[in-house]
Amino acid sequence: MPTPWPYRFTQNAKSTQSSAIRELFKVTANPEVISFGGGLPAPEVFPIEAFKTACDKVLTTNGPMALQYSNSEGYAPLREMISRQMDSFGLKLGLDNILITTGTQQSIDLISKLLLNNADRLLVEDPTFLGALQIFGLFGARFTTVPTDSDGLQTELLPEAFRSGPQFMYVIPTFQNPAGVTLSLKRREALITLSDQYGIPIVEDDPYSALRFEGETLTPLLALDAARLGTADGYAAGNVIYCGSFSKTLAPGLRLAWIAAPPEVISKLVQIKQGADLHTPIFVQMAAYETLRDGFLEKHIQKIRAVYRERRDVMLAAMDEHFPKGMEWTHPAGGLFLWARLPEGMVSAELLRTAIKMNVAFVPGNSFFAVDEKAGERYFRLNFSNMKPERIREGIRRLGQAIGEAHKV
Repeated sequence: MPTPWPYRFTQNAKSTQSSAIRELFKVTANPEVISFGGGLPAPEVFPIEAFKTACDKVLTTNGPMALQYSNSEGYAPLREMISRQMDSFGLKLGLDNILITTGTQQSIDLISKLLLNNADRLLVEDPTFLGALQIFGLFGARFTTVPTDSDGLQTELLPEAFRSGPQFMYVIPTFQNPAGVTLSLKRREALITLSDQYGIPIVEDDPYSALRFEGETLTPLLALDAARLGTADGYAAGNVIYCGSFSKTLAPGLRLAWIAAPPEVISKLVQIKQGADLHTPIFVQMAAYETLRDGFLEKHIQKIRAVYRERRDVMLAAMDEHFPKGMEWTHPAGGLFLWARLPEGMVSAELLRTAIKMNVAFVPGNSFFAVDEKAGERYFRLNFSNMKPERIREGIRRLGQAIGEAHKV
């Protein structure tokens, strides 16, 4: 009799859990359900016609190259475009500073393969992106956590946290997932200083910073680190690995992202990527480049910001109207999410069961905490980008009713 397959799985594979968001998709496939669960961009803002034109141009003018194997580093014109985007922060990146990846999930996976041995320790925000936690879990990572507040990661707690000896720290400084908060400039500077002082690398995940609705743009950690070193003209050293993405500004289905880092980091990541998927689909890269060239991205982002700003405002107003006293929530200046806390004694996972009966869904907060899931029991994440305003109003009304009913029990 053959041995059952689960006995052959590695210990890390056995401990891996399904993403709470992916599991939620099974419920939200019902069109009657108003879902605030996934971090989904609005399909109304996808540049379908522009991308269709770009695809036709690529296949017509350079079809053989677009459908052939390609280099692992990525399409050079697209990498050059990315380097020009970083110019606004005083960074002059070369091609050897940039690697194209198949989505930020792959970026995090490749970096983990580069920096993590099995059972190594790393430092994360509490709460943090559950997709990253899922990847780190495959490496058997042990976590040190530092809490966030309205100004982001509480950097004054870092020296004590660093004593645990993390291999690196993973942070989302701008419009953080799940909380929607942004690391202040003062704390960014403190983070860079402490990173240098203790020799702890930073992995900066930055998929949302272009989606700012109000306030001043804050300098990425990568640029602050380069300025500290005086190496902005060609980032050749430093403690920061930067992860950028086109998923929130172009379309997530393209699975197109990039890593910016010192050349010695990029060259080793290229070798690791070769063992993963050889290269990100070159046709997708070429079509994205044709879509984004000639200033298209800047104009398109303005459209996205207007749509998402309206939806955030509608959600916040509806929460003010329908949520009971004793609740708190963040007021993000951009991004896709806000973070809510239930009155004392309530549990978001239990609330979800009630909410689903009313055809509304969200992500309970426990999945975003790396060490103590109970710390997230009162929290839940809401996505405001995907639903149209009228659906947001109705969904929050239903959710407010569900909270009221659960609070009575």
